[in-house]
Amino acid sequence: MVTEMVDLESQTQSHDQKAPDIFKKANRPVTLKFEDVVYKVEIKKEGCLGGKGSKSTERSILKGITGSVLPGEMLAMLGPSGSGKTTLLTALGGRLGGKLEGSVMYNGKPFSNAMKRNMGFVTQDDVLYPHLTVTETLFFTALLRLPNTLTNQEKAMHAEEVISQLGLTKCKDSIIGGPFERGISGGERKRVSIGQEMLINPSLLLLDEPTSGLDSTTAQRIVSTLWELASGGRTVVMTIHQPSSRLFYMFHKVLLLSDGNPLYLGKGDGVMDYFSSIGYSPLVAMNPADFLLDLSNGVSSGESEEDNVSVKQDLASAYKSNLADRLKGEVKEIDSQVTDIVDDKQFARWSTTWWQQFTVLLKRGVKERKHESFSGLKIGQVVVVAFLAGLLWWQSKMSNLQDQVGLLFFYSGFWGFFPLFQAIFTFPQERMMLTKERSSGMYRLSSYFMSRVIGDLPMELVLPTIFVIITYFMAGLKPTPGHFFETLFVLLLSVMVAQGLGLALGALVMDLKAATTLGSVIMLTFLLAGGYYVQHVPGFIAWTKYISLSHYTFKLLLMAQYSSYETYPCGPNLSCPVESFPMIKMVGLDHKGLGLMALFIMLVGYRLIAYLALMRVGVPH
Repeated sequence: MVTEMVDLESQTQSHDQKAPDIFKKANRPVTLKFEDVVYKVEIKKEGCLGGKGSKSTERSILKGITGSVLPGEMLAMLGPSGSGKTTLLTALGGRLGGKLEGSVMYNGKPFSNAMKRNMGFVTQDDVLYPHLTVTETLFFTALLRLPNTLTNQEKAMHAEEVISQLGLTKCKDSIIGGPFERGISGGERKRVSIGQEMLINPSLLLLDEPTSGLDSTTAQRIVSTLWELASGGRTVVMTIHQPSSRLFYMFHKVLLLSDGNPLYLGKGDGVMDYFSSIGYSPLVAMNPADFLLDLSNGVSSGESEEDNVSVKQDLASAYKSNLADRLKGEVKEIDSQVTDIVDDKQFARWSTTWWQQFTVLLKRGVKERKHESFSGLKIGQVVVVAFLAGLLWWQSKMSNLQDQVGLLFFYSGFWGFFPLFQAIFTFPQERMMLTKERSSGMYRLSSYFMSRVIGDLPMELVLPTIFVIITYFMAGLKPTPGHFFETLFVLLLSVMVAQGLGLALGALVMDLKAATTLGSVIMLTFLLAGGYYVQHVPGFIAWTKYISLSHYTFKLLLMAQYSSYETYPCGPNLSCPVESFPMIKMVGLDHKGLGLMALFIMLVGYRLIAYLALMRVGVPH
């Protein structure tokens, strides 16, 4: 993969004159208009005693917001935390479910597949894989998001050009980094996030707090980049918390929100004149953004803290009196002026085929997780436990049948817990990435799911194989190839079932602490019902063994070692049938086919549950 990327990079440099320019004009300009947008959520209030006294109340997050943004304009949404900025941005991006009222139109049409493919959405948190380099991150994104009308070489050229245009050339071979891995700076990470969206040359670009946590110089650089993008005929909308005065005067339009109410929407350079006209002026020269934030918090010169609510009400009333009707009139006028974007039917549901998505996601996943899958710590703990078990059960014989049976049950227990807890972390850790990429229509859920499951298999199967090779012969189990490979097959099948259970629990709960607790309880239940600890199980709970992974694994491991006609020394000059041994008698040495079928049903069933659980993640439409 690295060689392929180097080749593509060299080809890109040799064809540099053909490389796309991300600052060129938008292919399909988009006029965005939103009218009377209202969003409500239900909040449950519990009574003093809970239960009967619980009530649900409705809270309005957005309260009738109307406006428009034309191609070539950059709209900045200002307001304190909780004012509704991000909620409105999410609504404009077609990603908000629930009780959304009013209309959001793109060139006079509602949200569609065509619009999704023509829109870039940059979230506040930079959701990126920490162990991929800048080049790899953008290259894999290009392979997934750009259509098949372009070759892989042309997609690589797009990625290279985005790197160049966004000033990322110096760090293009550096890893992204994360909380525990040193990588590129915060500003560079933000530009990579923007670059991922710019690959598709979107006509509408939405950004949530693109300058959050950055110094003023870096913030200036990013907003200047966005201004250039808007100058190319794009429609740019962003939320921003507290811009400097230099940044503020770059915005074509400003929307000021307070508790979901619009207080101003209009030209950025006209905002101070508007508030002066209604009696609100700063006493000293100050950053307009700071003044607007004071107003949205209800703080005005000469007003006491008790008057905060009245200031907000006064500003909201002034907006309705002075601006609301004019803005609605502007929105109505826009309807007759817009030109339609490309028809939805001209866009296929996906940019690439299922197989392309699968292979790219598999390569990306292996590259990102190889440090974790092949970590020395994980290999070391398995090898240490294997040698310890081999020494404890060193060359056990049929005369010590109890010991051999105990080893086989240890197999089923250890290789039930280990893969389960490895797999539980899979989907909760990737939830934000899955939500981000699926919301932009990057790939099918099925291609992601299969690439994730198959990508983890090599290490999931290599470690138990090493474990069996070490312990099997050290413990003196039957050395014939048939017995060894049957034991290995059963254990690997059990590992894949345990992995499926971990995937299902992680996908269903999506909370690591809750999922690990639930996984522990389930596996302990399976072990207790496995047939080793308790021989006389009460009838009302005996059914648990039929859903126990440990029970079927233990049974099949016993059948891989022993047959019903074998005997073992059970006393001086006395031999007893193996199947009469208490722990073996409880499980039985018959119905091998049913045991295998039960594990195969679990193998498929747990993964199906995981897939169905993932369907609720990431896509509101």
